[in-house]
Parts: sequence; C-alpha cells; structure tokens
Amino acid sequence: MWNKKGLIYNVKAEHDWNKSHAQVPVADVLFDRIRIYYATRNSLGKSTISFIEVAKNNPSQILFENNQPLLPFGNLGAFDDSGIMPSSIINVGNKKYLYYIGWTTRQTVPFQNAVGLAISEDGGKTFHKFSEGPIITVNHIEPYFSGTSYVMIDNGVFKMWYLSCVKWEIFEDKPEPIYNIKYAESPDGIHWKQTGKVAIALKEDEGGLVSASVIKTDNIYKMWFGKRKKSDYRTNSKNSYRIGYAESTDGMNWERKDNLSGIDVSAEGWDSEMISYPCVFKNESELAMLYNGNGFGKTGLGYALWQE
Repeated sequence: MWNKKGLIYNVKAEHDWNKSHAQVPVADVLFDRIRIYYATRNSLGKSTISFIEVAKNNPSQILFENNQPLLPFGNLGAFDDSGIMPSSIINVGNKKYLYYIGWTTRQTVPFQNAVGLAISEDGGKTFHKFSEGPIITVNHIEPYFSGTSYVMIDNGVFKMWYLSCVKWEIFEDKPEPIYNIKYAESPDGIHWKQTGKVAIALKEDEGGLVSASVIKTDNIYKMWFGKRKKSDYRTNSKNSYRIGYAESTDGMNWERKDNLSGIDVSAEGWDSEMISYPCVFKNESELAMLYNGNGFGKTGLGYALWQE
C-alpha cells in the first residue's frame, strides 16, 4: 500500500500568473533531482505550466522553484487559448517531449480539451510548442474531446493512455462531461493511431476517469488513475475524485482492481476530501506517487511511497 509522506508544495500566489493550485503533477526523474511540472492558475482562473525541483532522497525538500510560465497560451481561437496543463513527459533521443492539455471555451458546453506537444532541447528547462494545433483532437473517433494522457515508449512503440470524453449529460441544468480512458499508438510520439480501444471503462455510477499513470514490471502493466461520480463531485466529498487501479498483460486489455489502489483520502487535512491526478514513477529503488488532494489541486501536491 501507499505510505503517505505529506504535502510537498503549493503556490505562494506572489504573481498574477500563479494565484492558486498546483494541479496534475508530472515527474521527470533526473540524475540528481526530480523535476515536477504542474498546472497553476492565474487571477482569471486560466491554467498554465510551471515546475519545481526537489531532492531525490527527500522530495519534500525543494531545491528550485521556477518563476515564470513554461508555455504561452495559444493564439486566439487555438485549442489552448484558454489554459494549458502538463500531462506526461518522456525522453526522445536528446530531447524531452512534454504532452499537455489545451483548453478552449465553447458556447453550448463550458470547454473543450485536446492533447498538445511541447519539445525541450535543453533538458526540460524551456520548451517550444511542436505546433499551433493539437496532436490528438476532435475527429471521427473522438467526437467530443480528449484530455490527460500518459505516454510510454515500450519496445520501440510509443503507447498512450488518454482521457476520452464520450458524451455530455445535463445535471441540475448544467452540462457535465463523461469520460473514460482510451489507448493509442505511435511510431514517433507525434503521429498517433487512435484505435478507439477503451482501456478503462466507466462503471455504472461513474462519470469520469482521468490521469492514467502506467508502469511496467515483470511484463505486467499497472495503472493508477483518478475516478469520480457523475455529478456533484466538485463540492460533495462522497462523489469527488478517488484513485483507482488496474492491471494488464498487453497494455490494451485491462482488469480493474480498484481495491488494490493502496491509497484513499485522509481523515483530515489537505487530502481529506479528494485525491486524484496520480503520477507514479520509479525513484531509484522506490516506487513513488505524486498526487493532488482537495479542490483539484487547490491545496497543493503531495507524495507517497509504496510499501509491500
């Protein structure tokens, strides 16, 4: 099970661009430290990306704090003109590929997301967008939107598990998105074959599955992800996000084993109402998880270590 080690970081609200939240943490394990990318929100509530660096042997020790947004918002009308969030990072040769979520607004529903790509050529300190447009977006396979993604290079194949909105439903006169987790493949991490294959399906009472995080050990794929109910999940703790778990032998067909996720909300404190957006990674000989607590990251991000 996961042994919670506590809160690592929350924004100090010193600048207009990072007034609140440290959401959807993404870990990049470096030689001498761990860089954690996260989404913060400006005074208008729009998300952008920043990062901190923490000690490998003590992630609660902050070594560096970035003081400016990592990427600009997209041009007016672009898929990321209203917000940007990190989602997954991988090494491709001497470059780093950062997959991110772009936000734009709609009239009939509140928003639409898509998956973008940013590339770093200086070890992850700065990034440039691969293109003005997304690499996974609305099409004949994804009629609504796609969101948080996790990318792994496995035997030379780029594999992605991503959020897929399957419909919008009305609850108390307001539209709510319903989404599961789907699977895609790519030869280069840029051009993706969207299979339409559902990796993690919704249970009857669920409304959203988010932030897949996958590791592969002993030829078994293990995934942690966020899960919520269909409605009233923003203010009702009973319906808010928790962390689920699943296993697979091929990365495409999964068996949910939520009772083995090994983590739940705390009795009190920063993660007592909600836990979600897991990022599971190997830190030397340990398995670690970054995650968010209450308020979709409003109370910051913390970490836990796996103990058999």
